[in-house]
Amino acid sequence: MSGFIAIIPARYGSKRFPGKPLAIINGKIMVQRVYEQALKVFNNVYVATDDERILNAVNDFGGNAVMTKKKHTSGTDRCAEAAEIIIASNNIDFDIVINIQGDEPFIQVEQLEEIKKCFRSKRTQIATLVKPINNKDDILNPNKPKVVINQKNEAIYFSRAAIPFIRGKQQSSWIAKHLYYKHIGLYAYRYDVLKKITKLPTGLLEKAESLEQLRWIENGYKIKVAFTEHESLSVDTPKDLEKIRQMGLF
Repeated sequence: MSGFIAIIPARYGSKRFPGKPLAIINGKIMVQRVYEQALKVFNNVYVATDDERILNAVNDFGGNAVMTKKKHTSGTDRCAEAAEIIIASNNIDFDIVINIQGDEPFIQVEQLEEIKKCFRSKRTQIATLVKPINNKDDILNPNKPKVVINQKNEAIYFSRAAIPFIRGKQQSSWIAKHLYYKHIGLYAYRYDVLKKITKLPTGLLEKAESLEQLRWIENGYKIKVAFTEHESLSVDTPKDLEKIRQMGLF
């Protein structure tokens, strides 16, 4: 098995939830909870941030963190810079980067193990997770991207629309006619591939759907898909945090 490193992008300036990585969840900051879950699977875990408050907070709980530029528009770009910094300053051997979102405090060990398994094949360039959709509202929700996969379990397309379109049937019945998959935003990349995809110009499909992974597909990269039954519980707003609290998760 190749060498892995888990990197958690954590920026301070979220418009909907400023300082989100530092939000307290049952006595621990959010990014610490993500970090501790990642550490159960990967020996090398780093937080990639753009703010000294987050850097200092990670250092305070004994974690590893690196400072990256503020300008990055995606977690993928921040991971690429962080990986470069880590290689330059630490004697760590890795060729696969796991990108774990800093607002996923309930990421499951099983999910991390599944994406790790994708790299048992040397052909895997990029990997991500999908979950079968069992709620018909999710199929039509543009905030829950859908994934179409081929027989090799590779992503063909990601869309905010309900794809595939089932001709001649009421949308309310689509869930019974086809197995739809929802994208879970966990990524992994071979490091040489990560360096290349972050240098690609924005693609037409990415502009249309506002989904960065379409840029990779448009340029011929293969995205291996692993499956999970665990729901994604990301925290995008203070309301999300309150909703999770009401669910009794902390």
